[in-house]
Amino acid sequence: MLVPIKERVREEAVQELLSYCVFPDPERLQAVTDDYETIGEFELYAYEEEGEILGIVGFTVSSERLLTIRHIAVQPDMRGQGYGRGQILELIELKKPVRIVAETDEDAVDFYRNIGFTVISLGELYPGVERFRCGYEVEEEE
Repeated sequence: MLVPIKERVREEAVQELLSYCVFPDPERLQAVTDDYETIGEFELYAYEEEGEILGIVGFTVSSERLLTIRHIAVQPDMRGQGYGRGQILELIELKKPVRIVAETDEDAVDFYRNIGFTVISLGELYPGVERFRCGYEVEEEE
């Protein structure tokens, strides 16, 4: 179940999951943590089961209902079990976006592709690192 955890961003379990998103760079992790604490439109949710945080997702939602995933992570021993997909499905239910977008690297692009996102290469935005823009059009409920 997804629960808002923005006020818990400095908890050890949350910091660990965020670190997977920013390539264990302490300065980048600090900057991302500060962003979640200070930027009002940045939202942060955790996927919790029996009080344990299994995954996190950080995002923004625009007034046009565009949901932009900024960070998503699942505990390493829980990956491949549908928790990442589950977080996105719950976000669709909670936030009712019309479109979801994310920018990612080669390591995570298959995650998005496998759950139905279209993927476009952005090329090497950083030397030697190809980036991808992933998009998903949310179908309107009947």
